[in-house]
Amino acid sequence: MSAAVEAAIFDLLGKLAPGKSISPEDVAKAVDPAGWRRELGKVKPVAVGLARQGQLVITRHGKPADPEKFKGVWRMRLPDAATPEGDAS
Repeated sequence: MSAAVEAAIFDLLGKLAPGKSISPEDVAKAVDPAGWRRELGKVKPVAVGLARQGQLVITRHGKPADPEKFKGVWRMRLPDAATPEGDAS
């Protein structure tokens, strides 16, 4: 895992209100503002690893996504955020 990417993820999420999320682009820009596009490809594998460990939730359309199967536009939030509607058991 990229330590800089992981640190940026938790730094950005730590500044947000509970339940709010960040995009992969936000993370890449925090790691390298000038060359963020080079960093973008490193964000997804780090986020997937953190999601597998339960430290992060990957979302699509505001709902938790399976870290093994998601595609398309996605975001990240902390797991202790409010449970999305329809997810409560």
